[in-house]
Amino acid sequence: MIRLKEKYLKSVELRKKGFSLTEIKQRLKISKSTASLWLRDIELPAVALERLAKRSILGIVRSKKVRGERRKAFEKLLKERAFKILKNTLFTKNHFKIICALLFWCEGGKEVKSGIRFINSDSCLIRTFLTLLRNSFQVNEKKFRVGLHLHQYHEEEKQKKYWSKITKIPLNQFIKVYWKSNTGKRIRMDYPGCATIYYHNTQLAKELTTIYKVFSEFLNK
Repeated sequence: MIRLKEKYLKSVELRKKGFSLTEIKQRLKISKSTASLWLRDIELPAVALERLAKRSILGIVRSKKVRGERRKAFEKLLKERAFKILKNTLFTKNHFKIICALLFWCEGGKEVKSGIRFINSDSCLIRTFLTLLRNSFQVNEKKFRVGLHLHQYHEEEKQKKYWSKITKIPLNQFIKVYWKSNTGKRIRMDYPGCATIYYHNTQLAKELTTIYKVFSEFLNK
């Protein structure tokens, strides 16, 4: 009984120093419900409240760290699964043609009379489309043109060099930049602008369009 009283007195002491119920439970080897019952009427001094507040913030930080580690582990697992799928898939030129056509369906211009027009701000998507197009069809590199949509806060030459590197299209094949209005209140420093890829070949544009249309019909029979 004396031991229980000692634990009670010690719990009050710890609580007034700003220890949480969980910490008191662990230190004194008592249940959390017992600690809560003993300490529910204890008035906490400013020092105790300050410590509890700091512990709460620390707990949030730790919780975020744990969630972040779990997210990274899950993303790693998904990446490994994706690599396994791709590694075990035998791709042919026809597969790449279909994928290229599907990308064109999503992000390409629907008016094909003047040829291919593919626009996006995602450099990875632009690069993937061009890689598929170049590897699946016979193209004339000199017929490519690039048009940029930039905001006033962009540096024209810097963005042109950036997109030239991404697209592997020389700067002399870039057309006049289209400047989009911007209030200046919101500046996205990591935003590279939008790039439009032009390839003036009506026949190829129609072929891509036909592939994705027939693919859709074939898939949904």
